[in-house]
Amino acid sequence: MQSNPHCVALHAGPNAASALNPISAGMQHSMILGIAAEVRARIAAGADICNLTVGDFDPKQFPIPDVLRDATAAALHAGQTNYPPAEGLPELRKAICDWYARDLGIAITPDWVVVASGARPVMYAIYRLFLEAGDEQLFPAPSWNASYYGQITGAKAIAIPTRPEDGFFPDPEALRSHFRTAQLFSLNSPLNPTGTVISVERLEAIARAIVDENALRLQEAAAGGPVRRPLMWMWDQVYWQLCFGGTAHAHPCKLVPACAPYVITVDAISKAFAATGLRVGWAVLPPPLATAMKALIGHIGAWAPRPEQLGTAALLNHPAAMEEYRRGFHAAICKRLDLVHDSLTSLGIPHIAPAGAIYLSVKFDAFGRLGFGGEPMRTNEDIRRWLLEAAGIAVVPFQAFEMPEESGWFRISVGAVSIPSLEAAMVRLSQVWPQR
Repeated sequence: MQSNPHCVALHAGPNAASALNPISAGMQHSMILGIAAEVRARIAAGADICNLTVGDFDPKQFPIPDVLRDATAAALHAGQTNYPPAEGLPELRKAICDWYARDLGIAITPDWVVVASGARPVMYAIYRLFLEAGDEQLFPAPSWNASYYGQITGAKAIAIPTRPEDGFFPDPEALRSHFRTAQLFSLNSPLNPTGTVISVERLEAIARAIVDENALRLQEAAAGGPVRRPLMWMWDQVYWQLCFGGTAHAHPCKLVPACAPYVITVDAISKAFAATGLRVGWAVLPPPLATAMKALIGHIGAWAPRPEQLGTAALLNHPAAMEEYRRGFHAAICKRLDLVHDSLTSLGIPHIAPAGAIYLSVKFDAFGRLGFGGEPMRTNEDIRRWLLEAAGIAVVPFQAFEMPEESGWFRISVGAVSIPSLEAAMVRLSQVWPQR
């Protein structure tokens, strides 16, 4: 191809970054994506690495449901390529309501549903709609991307410490004092990064604490005190279809209906149906709030494409196809999770048995041992690099999930790897991990 002789080369200039406002200039980048980029570069250069970093699915290992694929393709071939409504297609919003009634036991109407191009835009919208500079956002640690969005609003991030023996979920009674000053609380189950599922009892207790806090705010205002906005709860259930080992998912509004005015449910097809690249997600929230979210989603144009929306509606309206897909999907995920679980158990490496999502929490306690380069390992990053170099295993430290401590805890993700690749990785790990 010949170059254009009249083409002008553009240069950014030495002070281009100074155009950013202070919040944007300090915006954090995803540690997970940074690690994943490093690993991809090594693989492209010929390194034999089992990549357990990304919360994604390899389509060769985990194809999407046939109904979703075929209905999306049919909509595209039928010319369904124009703008969808800002709140989502009515067919999809009704299908979501019907699905939630069948499987979650909660009754909502389509005016509760706002569809977007994946779960991320509605999460961003939640932070924009319910937080302002100086507000407190509350989340358990570890937690996925909790502070990144809040930072864009100028909110104050408050990470609540958790314990492995509690599945890394917060204590409901400890939350009550934090709720007094918070404006937004976020919680995810099944939990990314840990692969754990919150118990029904703990979830119900948190829902009651949310209701109590908002009742108290109304009482204080009625008594002549300050008028405060309600404490809102972002309930992220993107992995709710992936519960294993006897665990079960519950929705807080089914357990405590009085919390419904304060709960924004975040959901998507990305993890439930291995459809991360199709970009269909949604929020469920009270209609007056949904109207505001619709406006924001419309302003940024974060609409899910029309063919994918129609394909998703076709799938959600086909319960038999959903169940057939779920059985095979679960079996393939569990096979991988169980393989890693059994290998770690045989090596005596502490970890939490898989219960949901596509993750395992593993404690690679290798502090003080000689790492890559012959130096003693003192940080999670030292251990991560040693595992990468010595065993060809790429994992993500919990520092990427709001836990700054050098704890030895890491996330393992199995959605983008084959069984042979996992088996080989576990053999390599057994060859380098010291037996106690």
